[in-house]
Parts: sequence; structure tokens; C-alpha cells
Amino acid sequence: MDPHADADADPTLTVLCLGVAPRPDAASDWGPFVWREAATPDDAVRDLAHTPFDALLWSPTTLAAAQAALAPDGPLAGVARRLALLLVTHADAPEYAAVRAVMAAGVQDVLPASTPVDSLARAVRLAVERQRRELALRDAHATDLATGLPTHAQLLEHMTHLLALREREPAPMALIVLQVDGLSQPAISPTAEAEQVLRRKVAVRLRAALRASDVVAAIGDDRFAVLLAWIDAADAGPRVAAKLAASLRQPFKLGGAMCRVSVRMGLAAYPGHGRDAETLLARALGQAASTAT
Repeated sequence: MDPHADADADPTLTVLCLGVAPRPDAASDWGPFVWREAATPDDAVRDLAHTPFDALLWSPTTLAAAQAALAPDGPLAGVARRLALLLVTHADAPEYAAVRAVMAAGVQDVLPASTPVDSLARAVRLAVERQRRELALRDAHATDLATGLPTHAQLLEHMTHLLALREREPAPMALIVLQVDGLSQPAISPTAEAEQVLRRKVAVRLRAALRASDVVAAIGDDRFAVLLAWIDAADAGPRVAAKLAASLRQPFKLGGAMCRVSVRMGLAAYPGHGRDAETLLARALGQAASTAT
């Protein structure tokens, strides 16, 4: 078997090593490898923010400590979404429940410290290639085809990464959900294509009203989300939401006729309404669903 058969043109893997762990030789048949070291999870987060890595090889004190660091409010929250994460455990036979918990947090593999170096190199290479395939599949479904906007899953991933940074560099954020009613306009055009054209017009209007740093996502056939990655005043979220809703309530031209949509809004603010992506989105969705147009 050729370990590089599915590798990119440059097969070199850049691996961040956190804690004491055996490191395969840079010239291993499963490499080549470039190694960098980090002393603590916080150091690793800083390194990951500035340098692209293919994998994180981590030797935590216990698997419970790893699980805590990978939790939504932990220093390494969201890291496993972006690179291959492997743990080297000091226990030769870790408990199945502990292994299952860290695997659920995105860990690709859990290896005993007694793992031969060449086997460790093989595990790193295969974990990176699995991760690359998963990312490729995720990216293939990351964009709403009608609007060109990120999808629900991509929004959650972006929020999770940003929230992990916010835990160390606090700054307020806001998430707005816009429930747009009336995208189907049978009196004007009953076709599905017309509805998609109107969705595109809504997306363009939202994007034009926001800063380049703000994120707009299509999270359903008639729902859009806006992430204000940084706000400088407590009323900024409600103010922007009202501005966006007012913009969407202006008529759209569709098939030579003018049509209107109605808008319901929901808002969630970080950190007041939650500290993880799912909680914030659920809050904003619930508020939009219960708000009168």
C-alpha cells in the first residue's frame, strides 16, 4: 500500500504536538512531518489561530481532561472540526466510556503511549486523510445553491469556532434570525424557480445592508440568519435587525410585477443569551417563530 496514494501534491503534514507524546521521525514512510510544540491548550489555540496545521497530536493528563477542553465552553472547542485530532493516552487500556466521550467530541483516534512510533505515524496520516475527505463532503453541502450563502451547518461551525475565540478574547456578538413569509408568490408566478429568484433577491438585499465581517446564512427555505461577529453597543443587535426587516419589507420586482414579503425577527446575544452556537440559534429561532409579523 502506498501511504501517499491519496495525498495532495505536497504530502508534508504539519502537526502540532501538545504535551509529551512520541513523535514519528520526520522522514517516516507515512510522512514527511513537520512538528511544532505547544505547552498548554491555550498555547495550542493561539498557534492554531495563526498557523495552518493538519493535525493536533495531544497527550492529555486524562481523557476526562481532554473531554472538558473539547466541550463547548472549553479552550479547544471546535478544534476537531478543522483538523485531525488524535489523543495519546497514558493508560494502555482506557475505559470505553471515556474513549466514546472524546470520540463524540470529534477526536479521530485514541492511542496508548506504548504505540510503536511507525504505527503512530500511520495513524496520523490516515486521520488527516479521513478529515480531508470529511471536510470535502461538508464543503460540498456548505453552500445554499439558490443564494450562494452558507447553510445551517456551516453557520454553526463558524459560530462554534468564533465563540471559542470569544471565550479567551471576550467581545459581544449578536445572532439575528429572519423568518421571511411570502417567498412563494403564486399570484405572480407559481414556479419553484420564481421562489428561488426571490430568495436570491432577499440574500442580496441582506448582504448589501451589512458589514463585510458579518455573516449571512440561509438556514431554511424561508429563514435567514445574520451573525454580527462584533458589536459595540447593547442596542446594536435590535437596531440592525430592525433595519434588515425594514429593508426586506420594501417591494421586490419579480417577473415584471412587484411583490412584498413579511418578516418576523428573532435575536440572541452573546454572552447574555448563551455561550454556544446551538443555544444561541435555538433562542433566535424560537423568538422569530413566536413574533407577530
